[in-house]
Amino acid sequence: MAHAIQGQGLQKGFYAKTCPKVEDIVKSSVQKAFNNDATVAPGLLRLHFHDCFVQGCDASVLISGTSTERTAFANANLRGFEVIDDAKTQIETACPGVVSCADIVALAARDAVGLTGGPSWSVELGRRDGTVSSASDVSNLPAPTDSVAVQRKKFSDKGLTDQDLVTLVGAHTIGRTACQFVQYRLFNYSGTGNADPSISSSFLSQLQSLCPQNGDQSKRIPLDKGSENKFDVSYFKNLRDGNGVLESDQRLWGDSSTKSIVQNYAGTIRGLLGLRFDFEFPKSMVKMGAIGVKTGSQGEIRKICSRFN
Repeated sequence: MAHAIQGQGLQKGFYAKTCPKVEDIVKSSVQKAFNNDATVAPGLLRLHFHDCFVQGCDASVLISGTSTERTAFANANLRGFEVIDDAKTQIETACPGVVSCADIVALAARDAVGLTGGPSWSVELGRRDGTVSSASDVSNLPAPTDSVAVQRKKFSDKGLTDQDLVTLVGAHTIGRTACQFVQYRLFNYSGTGNADPSISSSFLSQLQSLCPQNGDQSKRIPLDKGSENKFDVSYFKNLRDGNGVLESDQRLWGDSSTKSIVQNYAGTIRGLLGLRFDFEFPKSMVKMGAIGVKTGSQGEIRKICSRFN
């Protein structure tokens, strides 16, 4: 299995001699953007995830142009590109031709989590930028309508376990989605003429007023009811209580394997100290950040993140 040999060649302190200021520069770019608009944080986290799941973590998602990954439907609402470009411009001035766009994306995701009150971690570096970006490769990204079985396959294809799946989807503790991904659950789910029965009745009326039947499809609504700007475990408590916004998220409560992990993070189990989300999230992010990476002489170091050299 190709994915079992992940992350070879990545290391902490990869740029210690060649570009020692790289982490400070990325952090200041992320901080500046965050001060201006806090919703950029979930955008940057999602950018890294969408990058890693397609062609590995190689900044293929940043390439602009016709039929690139950015043009695929699943990437239609991706954002944070200008933050990556801002950091890259400054890094190219400080140490030209040294730091990959893929590493900048990985660092920005870590910094974004920290700014929303989440845990921090050391990012292993040394990724190289890919030279392929095709919209047709994007189909293996998880989708909001995916069953647990489909989600499990998409994650295990990348060498990620059920625990990684639940942990990484926990990134939905911050950020928003659009009514178009929720509306079908609220009024006529699977042709039943009724709502998705897994939605709690009190939350259903909230969702129906946020996303009325003939309302604006592009309207943004929080993924984590009551705590959209804070990186915390309230997301898992919401799944336990039938308050998941995306069908794919709520389904995690309906599968025995994923349910036990959600339960653990939600803190419903008394006594034994269960898994701690703020401890496990960094571990799963490091694993995800090593998917299909190009290292050594593979790929290239892009001069401009949105185009191949």
